[in-house]
Amino acid sequence: MEQVILASIDPSAPSRTAADWAAHEARLRGLPLRVVHGPPQEVSEAKMVVCGLRPEDVADSQTAGSPLSADVEAAARPFVFVPDDLSGPRRSEGVTLGVDARDPAAAAIDFAFDSARIRGSRLHVVHAWSLPACTAELPFAIPEADRAAWEDQEVQQLADTLRPWREKHPEVPVLEDVVLFTPAQALLHCSAGAALVVVGRRPGAEWRYMIRSLLRKATCPVAVVPS
Repeated sequence: MEQVILASIDPSAPSRTAADWAAHEARLRGLPLRVVHGPPQEVSEAKMVVCGLRPEDVADSQTAGSPLSADVEAAARPFVFVPDDLSGPRRSEGVTLGVDARDPAAAAIDFAFDSARIRGSRLHVVHAWSLPACTAELPFAIPEADRAAWEDQEVQQLADTLRPWREKHPEVPVLEDVVLFTPAQALLHCSAGAALVVVGRRPGAEWRYMIRSLLRKATCPVAVVPS
């Protein structure tokens, strides 16, 4: 069964922007583009589903038709949410991937490497980390040596996580970035000027909060990839 890029549109400006982005993605991947009006009902043939992103979509994750509705959370295909305003800073073809190096989402990593490969671009991999919980109880500032040691562990963990994909895709240049931010802050900071942000979909309220925060301020398309 031939795969397609599926664009879900309505008369709104975000949908027109999403349709244009989907058409460009279809050309990059050499796949047909299928445009449907309204929520997609059948995505079994879709390589990905592309939708416009409106502020009200992010306001309530339980609203029918919102990016975080139950249908999307259960989908077996990546959903790409395209903001209406893509006219910000000049964008490269670079791809930014958010990854938890201690619990990586393999499907999202596959998707990100493939997206960078077809663009002939760099993949910027961002791993957000936080200080150990015990540091909140310390009566003094964290010694710089301790912080550096913890960060070195995170850097090594990310390198170990990505090694199989870097060996599989030696043609994709990779920038590994370990940052002391929340995941949403890290991705927003590191994706300025990117063509695409990729995140893995996970269950739970913490992930919903992170993706809402990211989509609320996103200035480039965001791909949510099921695990």
